[in-house]
Amino acid sequence: MATFHVPLKKTVDDSYDIQIGFNLFSTLIADLKKGLFAKANKFALITDSNVLPLYASNLILAIKEEGFNVELFSMPAGEHSKTRETKIRIEDEMLDKGFGRDSAIIALGGGVVSDLAGFLAGTFGRGIPFANYSTTLLSAADASVGGKTAVDTPHATNLIGLFNQPVKVYIDIATWSTLPDREVRAGLAETIKHACLADADFFSWLESNITKIASAKDAKLDAEACEFIAEANCRIKYDVVSRDEKEANLRQVLNLGHTAGRAMETLFEYQLLHGECVAVGLSIQALLANKLELISDEDHKRIDALIALCGLPTEVPEEISTEELVEKMYTDKKVRSGQIRFVLMDGIGAMKTFENGSYTKALTDEFLISTIDEYRAR
Repeated sequence: MATFHVPLKKTVDDSYDIQIGFNLFSTLIADLKKGLFAKANKFALITDSNVLPLYASNLILAIKEEGFNVELFSMPAGEHSKTRETKIRIEDEMLDKGFGRDSAIIALGGGVVSDLAGFLAGTFGRGIPFANYSTTLLSAADASVGGKTAVDTPHATNLIGLFNQPVKVYIDIATWSTLPDREVRAGLAETIKHACLADADFFSWLESNITKIASAKDAKLDAEACEFIAEANCRIKYDVVSRDEKEANLRQVLNLGHTAGRAMETLFEYQLLHGECVAVGLSIQALLANKLELISDEDHKRIDALIALCGLPTEVPEEISTEELVEKMYTDKKVRSGQIRFVLMDGIGAMKTFENGSYTKALTDEFLISTIDEYRAR
């Protein structure tokens, strides 16, 4: 018997820039001309049906005018499109149009587009480069840093995917002005989450300024406030991801609000927006932390008040029973040895570490059901 060792140690630099500003099409095209995708001869612009008439048609014409070979690929807008079937369809369309390993992808849209396009880029031709051009507040907060890409399944969201870093990200704040008010409010859920887990001062700033971006009534979109939260979100998420890129431990704190939120999102068949579900999940996890004496009554009230201030929900839909919600949480990626594990705040702006430095804690079904029932009875 023989053993042949295959040494494959290597250092990979996946660093990239995030450009934050207004009306960044010209910046993207200038980057293409400077060789952003140095080895690519063909470009796939992937977008959705909402972004297509607003921005994609103009962008693809502008890219073509500079002499680049680019094709447009679109999907119906919404979480329902973030599936293996959509990925296969676009892959087949790309193959039919002669795309190969000398290609690159530009993802133009929100989180659904960037998640699916990034996953597709990681597998097409065993990996081709891609850039994200974010057009939503939610994707600016959630998809710009970290390289998580995935598709959903009937069992749960984001169960199939990979870590794949883009070559560059563009956060075009000007595009937020075309978002429906509901989308703007939903986009703020990840911003509130970031403040809760890492920055008490940012949380206080949001309490005073969040209505400059959205309120329970409408979206306001103050340009300076929008730019400030975009930068703050990138800073907070980068600080976590840079220390735990592949989610071995610390990066799990970014799932604050997502254990219950994603379960609710799947059970409600994506009729609620991701940010709306995260808001409810964040409120539930704040109550769990309060019951475990990790955050004070005052902090718990401040979190719920901030969520309500920007018009986000704090209630589990009546159509979903508490038992159904807890059962669906078992599809969460943090489940270990048949136990649902939660990340929990240690006061606003910090996360609690538990045994052996873990950022997650197993909670019993009985405790979860009684606490969520209490939450629903408020």
